[in-house]
Amino acid sequence: MKDLKLNAYKIEEIQFVNKVKGNTKIELKNSYAYNVRYTNNNICEGKFTVNIADKENPEAFSVKLVLAGIFSYPDGLERERIHIQTYKELFPYARAFITTITANAGIQPIMIPDMDIENREIYRFDNPNKQ
Repeated sequence: MKDLKLNAYKIEEIQFVNKVKGNTKIELKNSYAYNVRYTNNNICEGKFTVNIADKENPEAFSVKLVLAGIFSYPDGLERERIHIQTYKELFPYARAFITTITANAGIQPIMIPDMDIENREIYRFDNPNKQ
């Protein structure tokens, strides 16, 4: 979407715990949260939170990232579209950061899986006029 623009982004919070011993095998669980807060003058802030932890022992291994982006958008753009597009703009930054920080920590790099936000029920756009 050419009219939506990412003006800036920053990492607001990063937590990393790696107390896993040697060749211990862990199974990761991921959770995402994404919210958009609207301000005046067609500006909004998207906030993406990613939590990754060992399913059995989250105290031994966990990563939390909170990434915020400031966006500008044109008049008349639906909020649902803004929500989807801002998520799609911020997701690659979150993925890259988590992959980089885990690789630099001397462990197998973690690449978080993408979520198809457009196929989630609350964001699905069905055009009744489409044939």
